[in-house]
Amino acid sequence: MAFGRRRQAEEPAEGPEVTEEPAETAEEAPAEAGSAKAESAAGGPWDSEDSFPELQRLDFGALQVPVAPGLGFQVNFEATQVDEEGNPLDGRPVAVLVQYEESAMQLQVFAAPKRSGIWDDVRRETAKDIQEEAQGQTQEGEGPFGSELLAMVPAALTEEVLAEMPPEVREQIPAEFVEQGWAPQIIRFLGVDGPRWFLQAVVQGAAIEDEEQWQVLEDVLRGVVVHRGDAPMPPRELLELQIPQEFSEAGEDGEEEAVETFDPFERGPEITEVR
Repeated sequence: MAFGRRRQAEEPAEGPEVTEEPAETAEEAPAEAGSAKAESAAGGPWDSEDSFPELQRLDFGALQVPVAPGLGFQVNFEATQVDEEGNPLDGRPVAVLVQYEESAMQLQVFAAPKRSGIWDDVRRETAKDIQEEAQGQTQEGEGPFGSELLAMVPAALTEEVLAEMPPEVREQIPAEFVEQGWAPQIIRFLGVDGPRWFLQAVVQGAAIEDEEQWQVLEDVLRGVVVHRGDAPMPPRELLELQIPQEFSEAGEDGEEEAVETFDPFERGPEITEVR
């Protein structure tokens, strides 16, 4: 099975899942954790204990993400409280979305065992879920960070979805897809096992095929720094994210809740209230 040109180079895929493996104690030293990191990603992502290159980064707590011209950022939230009708009242940040032109890369970081990585298991489970629950197709391959997963899932093209699309995007959709009510969507899953953490990147949009746009996102991923912390956590539990100070400062003049979007290279960054 092939999805097209292939490059060489909130369960983590759908949300954190805590296994029955006991949490580590803070006193245990991660003596063998470094070996879990993929050798192909030796240039990064980095652990906060590594000697990593100095770059301008946004501090999302467990994730420190490089900034560069043309990049935009969003924070994805998961509801922690809902009202009687199921509307979210409060939430916690669970992912960072990096946007570049027509491409997006979602970053999530999870706790992992001290002596082994979890990407092999996560990749197999993600493929199974896509095939069985989303009626999609998957194929494994090798990329710049080691083994990765490419998936094709059917994306609904209802009248409501089409109405919300910008006209220039809607006009590019082949008529046959509109008639059948769905279009194939390609998603690329990458994973990096680090010292007691696992970083997952999910890429969508033009960067699946456009090498120039992918290179920008790859550089971002290589420059990420993960701060695991010493607190004992069950494997696959999301590491805590926070809203960067830059977001809060930009939203002081009118937004009372957590900030969602921020472009450090835009004059007057757009801030969206999260509800």
